[in-house]
Amino acid sequence: MRTALTELTGVRHPIVQTGMGWVAGPRLVSAAARAGALGILASATMTTDLLLEAVREVKSRTDAPFGVNLRADASDARDRVRIIIDEGVKVASFALAPSRELIAELKDAGVVVIPSIGARRHAEKVAAWGADAVIVQGGEGGGHTGDVATTVLLPQVVDAVDIPVIAAGGFHDGRGLVAALAYGAAGIAVGTRFLLTSDSTVPDAVKARYLAATVKDITLTTAVDGLPHRMLRTELVDALERAGRTRALAQAVRRAAGFKKISGLSWPQMIRDGLAMKHGKDLSWSQVLLAANTPMLLRASMVEGRADLGVMASGQVAGLIEDVPSCEELVARVMTEAARVLGALQIAGGADKVSPSGD
Repeated sequence: MRTALTELTGVRHPIVQTGMGWVAGPRLVSAAARAGALGILASATMTTDLLLEAVREVKSRTDAPFGVNLRADASDARDRVRIIIDEGVKVASFALAPSRELIAELKDAGVVVIPSIGARRHAEKVAAWGADAVIVQGGEGGGHTGDVATTVLLPQVVDAVDIPVIAAGGFHDGRGLVAALAYGAAGIAVGTRFLLTSDSTVPDAVKARYLAATVKDITLTTAVDGLPHRMLRTELVDALERAGRTRALAQAVRRAAGFKKISGLSWPQMIRDGLAMKHGKDLSWSQVLLAANTPMLLRASMVEGRADLGVMASGQVAGLIEDVPSCEELVARVMTEAARVLGALQIAGGADKVSPSGD
């Protein structure tokens, strides 16, 4: 299936495995890339040395294109961009809009730039600055998310920009891929469904919590870091929502110190990142401190397997997922189902030919 996404990135299928912190490491990314999707390494929870090791490990496992996700407002963003360029990584994706200068630096080096956005105006801005494509995440998506549903946000953005649009938030199967294409998207970006594969390093006990969840077990809360965050509802989430602000802030400061040790960042670097976050999102200092909670709470579940002590970011589609296939099996299943749905539409419509390639 050829779309503007496959043509732009060189992947076989119009599917992106998103850059999930502590989840999208070399094993998952290389497996997704070998399966024909665009695998994205999550670098925000890595030091620059670990990022370099991870990039080289993916390259040792596959010759397929892949990408790296990074925070544009991080104090060491340019060091990470240098690694992407020097190592010949195909795609740079961003959780926050990169600057015009950062986009130009990457594009001059032949790197495809794909920011993630949650509003039409953000898509218009990065498109005007030269972004090659955008990932549009609706409110159904996991992690930090907005309040506009994908079915409303996606057509808004498709109509507003002239670059390829990749749909995220609520996608996990071939039916969703066909629906996204019908809206005008060039493909889909998938997080929770790739987390729940056998190639994901997330501990089995945590995967079991996801598989047991119903749609009603997935909540949107500001209790973790002061920003809307979609995750599984657990005893910890309930406790955080009940905790007073003073107690929550004290816990956040302790966890920030823990993240400093793991990330290799100095206190001045963390303060600069906090200032950038505060300005970019108009947060209070209390919210900035609470945001330091998130990496450690995610690590507790996604790395250490402590479902009782960590948070589990999740799209609403977790309530529809019932198995843990390999990336190869998952991508093949999505593409087979998409072909079947397109074939059924062709028969129902009486058309002579329906071609997802655009031919």
